[in-house]
Amino acid sequence: MKYLSTIPVILISALLLSGCSSKTKTTAAANAGLAPVAEKAAIPVKVATLAKTKIARTIDYTATILPFEEVNMAPSTPGRIDKIYVEVGDKVNMNDKLFLMDRTQLFQLKLQLSSLSKDLSRLDTLLKTGSAKQQQYDQMKTQYDVTKTNVDFMEENTLLKAPFVGIVTGKYFENGEMYSGSPTTLTGRSAVVTVMQVNPLKVNVSISEQYYPLIKKGMKAEVTADVYKNEKFTGTVYRISPTINSGTRSFNVELELPNRNDLLKPGMFVRVSMDLGEVETFVVPANTVLVQEGTNTRFVFIERTKLAQRIEVTIGKRFDDQLEIISDNLKEGDNLVTQGQARLINGDKIEIVM
Repeated sequence: MKYLSTIPVILISALLLSGCSSKTKTTAAANAGLAPVAEKAAIPVKVATLAKTKIARTIDYTATILPFEEVNMAPSTPGRIDKIYVEVGDKVNMNDKLFLMDRTQLFQLKLQLSSLSKDLSRLDTLLKTGSAKQQQYDQMKTQYDVTKTNVDFMEENTLLKAPFVGIVTGKYFENGEMYSGSPTTLTGRSAVVTVMQVNPLKVNVSISEQYYPLIKKGMKAEVTADVYKNEKFTGTVYRISPTINSGTRSFNVELELPNRNDLLKPGMFVRVSMDLGEVETFVVPANTVLVQEGTNTRFVFIERTKLAQRIEVTIGKRFDDQLEIISDNLKEGDNLVTQGQARLINGDKIEIVM
């Protein structure tokens, strides 16, 4: 009996010990959850104060030479080609003959016009004597004018002439062949011959939108071609696009380029340099500019309220180990991180050291 009375005591003691153990574990777990997380230490960096520097602003681009004008000469209607007066490479002056189309229809129209002219003259005489009505005369005059217009049109569109001084760069038919109006040129247009104006020439340059306020009509540009190492040519801005391409963030500028001694040819690769005068801009050590991995995004770090702030920038000119950087989020007096920036991410605490 004594043994049986001892069992409840043992069970009660075990329950008390289990409760205490559970409470201890719960308290320990709670204490563990409340333990403070170690704060990230400030990263030591060196900084330099940003200040604007005056530089000679020049911009450099590559381009392809184009003819100042290019015309694919073709008649208004299909027909047989009687004679082509030029060959590829021939130089032509304005109004030089290029080719002659079949004129059978023109000759018929001329006969009609001659007959109408005689009839109109007779009606005019009868009208003055009162033997013809004004209505008859007006109808005949209208018929004469329409036929005369058709004759003039056929004259112009059967004998085609050079519209400017240039050179023949394409001939697509031979004498006696039929012109059908089907595409014949590399650009998919129909033509019997192609004429280009090659002096002056034209250069189209696509320029970054940031320079739009600085480009003016009449500005000069230096043009060099790789095929002529020691030759320099001077072009002049004569047309500026009124819009910005939203896809490329650039605008088109057309240069008129005198072709000295006819050295330059349409299709040549050239380099274009434009002097925009002196400007004030930020120039910083090249190693302060970082590149986001896998992209072309460039950025720097600025210290603001002891925190690292990432600022995306556009790269301008390079001066040895210095780079021009452009950003609307930079201002004079900002502290640019010059050492330790590779370890930073946006918002890191930093400590400026000397």
